[in-house]
Amino acid sequence: MEFTARQIADFLKGEIEGDQEVTVHTISKIEEATAGSLTFLANPAYTPWIYKTGASIVLVNKDFKPESPVNSTLIKVDNAYNALAGLLNLYQQSLPQKQGVSSLASLADSSIPGKNNYIGEFVVVGENVTLGENVKIYPHCFIGDNVVIKDNSTLYAGVKVYDNCVIGRECSIHSGAVIGADGFGFAPQSDNNYMKIAQIGNVILEDHVEIGANTTIDRATMGSTVIKKGVKLDNLIQVAHNVVVGENTVIAAQTGIAGSSKVGKNCMIGGQVGISGHLSIGDEVKIAAQSGLSSNVKNGKIIMGSPAFEHDKYIKAYIHFRNLEKLVKRIDDLEKQVNTLTDRSL
Repeated sequence: MEFTARQIADFLKGEIEGDQEVTVHTISKIEEATAGSLTFLANPAYTPWIYKTGASIVLVNKDFKPESPVNSTLIKVDNAYNALAGLLNLYQQSLPQKQGVSSLASLADSSIPGKNNYIGEFVVVGENVTLGENVKIYPHCFIGDNVVIKDNSTLYAGVKVYDNCVIGRECSIHSGAVIGADGFGFAPQSDNNYMKIAQIGNVILEDHVEIGANTTIDRATMGSTVIKKGVKLDNLIQVAHNVVVGENTVIAAQTGIAGSSKVGKNCMIGGQVGISGHLSIGDEVKIAAQSGLSSNVKNGKIIMGSPAFEHDKYIKAYIHFRNLEKLVKRIDDLEKQVNTLTDRSL
């Protein structure tokens, strides 16, 4: 499909500088774009590329002012990155949509499929499962008994959803993710052995949640592990039993959250962050990559380090960390001077 600059600008409510009738049929990175492609400029580090890109159309922010001639047609928008995201979503929605139930899938007679579903090869759907409309379940998925999956949600190949879990509307769960495995609950015994504690709760994913590949979310011991509306989890994340992650929080890869911790809404958590159990993380908290948390965090704090503490204090302390050898030498020298002066006074 081809689109003119005018059609794209109308959709994005943008302003055109250049040929309104130039057409594009693909989207490319600015450094790789050729004629017939659309690209974008959002990161200032890529600004030099706009003067040599082969793209026919470039999305730019409204405040962009070229310092030399640009061969491409520009479409100025409020936020070029968001505009591109809108176009990519539109493109994805325009692709042919899979529908139908494969003859190689296994659905329990008591399950309730919705309209316009796609259920691929070797999918297993357990007893009393309820599927909403336009649900897509790709090959080799397992859906346990009494699971609910609501409208327009997608489970990619190899996802496992254990019994009694709930998947909200317009959720995406990527390959290899496991929703509802047992929480890590064991009671120590007198003989240094451990007795398993039955994990009888479930996992609830609210609407518009995205779960990355090979991420695991454990079921609650009792009650629910809850991932609230709009949360985005990257690949390879571990969320333990009875954790609650607040609305619109985003968490990068390899983060681990221990049992019963509560993360607020609108938080941003970097990669490889470790959060101890039974903690309370406030709203709009930012946690730098590889931080380790062992205490509660108040609303709006920016923290880093292991053990983590406030970002501005960490930066100041880090200056001293780097100069620690020099500081120790200065102290040793001062001690020698004091000892020398003391000896002379005696």
